[in-house]
Amino acid sequence: MHKTALFMKRYAILIAGVLLLSSFTIYKFTFSRYQVLMGILLEGLSQMHYSPTKIDDAFSEKVYTLYMKRIDYNKKFLLQSDVDQLAKYRRELDNQINEGDFTFYKLSVDIINKRIKEKENWYKEILAKPLNYNAEDVYETNGEKAKYASSPEDLKKEWEKMIKYQVISRIDDVLNRQEKAKEKNDTTVKIRIWDSIEVDARRKTLKANEAWFKRLYKITDKDRFANYLSTITNIYDPHTEYFAPKEKKSFDETMSGQFEGIGARLQPKEDGIIKVSEIIFNSPSYKQGELKAGDEIHKVAQGAGEPVDVTTMDMDEAILLIKGKKGTEVRLTVKKPDGSFKVIPIIRDVIPIEETYAKSVLLNNSGKKMGYVYLPTFYTDFTRTGARKCATDMRKEIEKLKTQGIEGLIVDLRDNGGGSLQEVVEMAGLFIPKGPVVQVKGKNNMTNIMEDYNSDVTWGGPLTIMVNHNSASASEILAAAMQDYKRAVIVGTPTFGKGTVQSFLNLDQFILPQFDTIKPIGEVKITMQKFYRINGGATQLKGVTPDVILPDPYEFIETGEKEMDYPMVWDEIEPANYLAFNNIDIAKVKKASEERIKKSAAFKLIETEAKEFKDKRDDSKYNLALEKYRAEQKLWREQNKKYEDLRKDIKDFTADLLEQDKTKLSADTARLGRESRWAKNVAKDVYIHEASNILSGLK
Repeated sequence: MHKTALFMKRYAILIAGVLLLSSFTIYKFTFSRYQVLMGILLEGLSQMHYSPTKIDDAFSEKVYTLYMKRIDYNKKFLLQSDVDQLAKYRRELDNQINEGDFTFYKLSVDIINKRIKEKENWYKEILAKPLNYNAEDVYETNGEKAKYASSPEDLKKEWEKMIKYQVISRIDDVLNRQEKAKEKNDTTVKIRIWDSIEVDARRKTLKANEAWFKRLYKITDKDRFANYLSTITNIYDPHTEYFAPKEKKSFDETMSGQFEGIGARLQPKEDGIIKVSEIIFNSPSYKQGELKAGDEIHKVAQGAGEPVDVTTMDMDEAILLIKGKKGTEVRLTVKKPDGSFKVIPIIRDVIPIEETYAKSVLLNNSGKKMGYVYLPTFYTDFTRTGARKCATDMRKEIEKLKTQGIEGLIVDLRDNGGGSLQEVVEMAGLFIPKGPVVQVKGKNNMTNIMEDYNSDVTWGGPLTIMVNHNSASASEILAAAMQDYKRAVIVGTPTFGKGTVQSFLNLDQFILPQFDTIKPIGEVKITMQKFYRINGGATQLKGVTPDVILPDPYEFIETGEKEMDYPMVWDEIEPANYLAFNNIDIAKVKKASEERIKKSAAFKLIETEAKEFKDKRDDSKYNLALEKYRAEQKLWREQNKKYEDLRKDIKDFTADLLEQDKTKLSADTARLGRESRWAKNVAKDVYIHEASNILSGLK
């Protein structure tokens, strides 16, 4: 169909859906709203996606396959007959998507909801009496390897295996702890008889499955439709996805490293009641002073509003009531440890999530001082509430380390999934005088070179950047730029391979004013650009190959962008104009590192671990005869004992918090304790140790 004609068709459907909003029943209201949402979403993708895909039969096949994979991944609810019924629409979804028809979607939801309801009592029946722990059988834990059952009877057998696996894993855990206690004469562990252990394992399994079904029943039709929309958007590429309003808010909080609330860490008790585990220093709860660790939260009221009982709620639900906009009041009815009840009013404020921010320690490697900065994400002020920015924080951490007379700097980007593109450009500028950092190309083939224009250099000394398989997007930009400039030695494992840039499109802006009542309908994160290294190559699919590759537990496991569904292709463009440094002999650095690794007992262990990890990953079946299961687990635990050496102290290598950080945290003893433990773990990390050894060889 011609693009203009298709747009007019979708627009007509959209308007028709909007006009029906005021007169439809609840059920029809929902679907007319969905027509509006689908129409706007498709037009946004068509007009703005970097490489919009054609909605045809091939597209339909992809949507069907991905949707079925997600709706019942472990194949514990749908029967093969259900799949056959839905498979009739395998090549018709393109037409339904273009026409605002939800026949397939509605049928899939009706079927999955029906099947969930049918299974509600299965686990209760299975757990009502002791199981046969001697019967020979195996349970497949990998959903992709499992098959749909041909009958309810066959499916129930799979449920029996699943439940038994859950029970015997709990039994094995208790028996293992008791055996260890006997070996060490540890009288703090109560030795229980078999009947007590078995009954308790079934009770805990019953409770876990009750919680699972409680979560399943809380999945609303809006939630399922959001999943359907995300499946459609993911066919364009893995990072183009629909965000319902609550998911978008959560995303912004994560990427900004802050949220609005009261500043108390919560945890559920055995009976499900929410307990305060810690008060965050300098938070609204801390300043108000009455809420304490150990208090139980029983009711939540919005200001002077009616209190809501949260004792039977999931913690996630209760947290939504407790959190809220800065400046608003929440009143908590809490039960104190002495049994008394108290109503505590707290004015909400912005709470920083300290774990998401850059932080540093001073390393000492055989007498040489080096700085280490850990950056978990490229955060910025996504919420526009004055949140911190990672480039600014990185500069501050480096300046603090410089006062200690460091001879080199390590920037750790391991497991950093990316974030703000602008922040990574500014951060690169901390290490180079001026110049291009990344090239960005849009759908019109116009290439924009993002440059650092600030001639100031915060750190001009030896630099290593640590990466791994989970370093993605902005992490790859920084690593690639420093590698192309020959400004730093990149150390670790090949990175994730995400070379695309996304922006959010707020779908509410396309709703006509007279129909504002259906807002908010959410946003879509769309891949609008691809980024390229300044040498012209893309990181898409290929990632960044470190200058020094270190052994890794996951080196035999295929990971990264290339393993995702429907990733965009790799390509390259013309290189930018830049001048590389010429003061690092990479060949010499690599050779010296390889010689150290060959002599390292720790890295030899990691190489062994990688092989064993792959074997375990490939073998995803578990024996359900208790004694055989326990024997397999015992062997696995024995194999893992040797890896405890990877977490031991390293000779002549220490990591210490800076004195000014200790002083700053002195009033917040809980956080000071966490940060001190983190510093100790840094000193036990063989990868950080090798990165500092590499630094020692740089001028």
